[in-house]
Amino acid sequence: MAKTPHLLFANDRNAAALLDMKPAEFRGLVDDGVLPKPTKIGGYERWDVEQLQTIARGDAVDGIGEVNW
Repeated sequence: MAKTPHLLFANDRNAAALLDMKPAEFRGLVDDGVLPKPTKIGGYERWDVEQLQTIARGDAVDGIGEVNW
């Protein structure tokens, strides 16, 4: 059985799924500046999966000390 490749970049639907959100919720957070804007690749909008994972883990927080969720 072939292995599924790890995504490097994701469309809005897959990026939303990575964060357990609906695509509209994900797009809303992007529009509000909470999540990063996509990268254009050949006319397609794609999000960097590693960047989204870093944000989701809280590793992207810088300069505010320890964050307790």
